[in-house]
Amino acid sequence: MQFDIDINSTHKELFTQARKHLIDKYKLVETKKERITTYSDKNGSICHMRTMEYGIDFGFLKGAQMKDKFNLLVGSGKKMRVLPMKKFDKTLLDYYLHQTIELNKKVK
Repeated sequence: MQFDIDINSTHKELFTQARKHLIDKYKLVETKKERITTYSDKNGSICHMRTMEYGIDFGFLKGAQMKDKFNLLVGSGKKMRVLPMKKFDKTLLDYYLHQTIELNKKVK
């Protein structure tokens, strides 16, 4: 399971910090899937997270609709954008999370 890989990787501290922030501050529900760990709220999916060789990736499911004043989101798909993170930056993560949570509210 990907969660087990993430929690035991060389970036486990970064993964754990980010995971705690998603769950404690935003009260997101964590779902451990075979290939990815996802986070959602009452309005649906918010993001997924996994460790990478350089740190962690956050995949924002509505990322293409988000503002990116830091020019850090990568990807060119119709919907998803990914935020690569080498060190935990709560302010940066909050900037993107607030947007995706608000976008989810508008869908309902």
